[in-house]
Amino acid sequence: MSALERLAATIAARKTAEPDSSWTAKLLASGPEKCAEKFGEEAIEAIIEAVKGDRQKLTAEAADVLYHLLVMLAARDVTLSDVLDELARREGVSGLAEKAAR
Repeated sequence: MSALERLAATIAARKTAEPDSSWTAKLLASGPEKCAEKFGEEAIEAIIEAVKGDRQKLTAEAADVLYHLLVMLAARDVTLSDVLDELARREGVSGLAEKAAR
């Protein structure tokens, strides 16, 4: 199991935890909209670091983005497996062709 899969499993387990027991549980209890907002904030921070060119800070922000993406997905009952299945479905398909098919 990869670190990302372990993180997704931990986040899924926190969906039923008391909000005061962890940051993840608190985020999930605040609702999908708040989870999406937090993901957006982290994505912007990653963009800023990408523009600045600080590799270490970008790496840290990218980790935050992945965590908050998984929280946002969990808030809407979308699993990492669902996303990986979608990526597998797209594998070998031109990005231009896939986008045109939407």
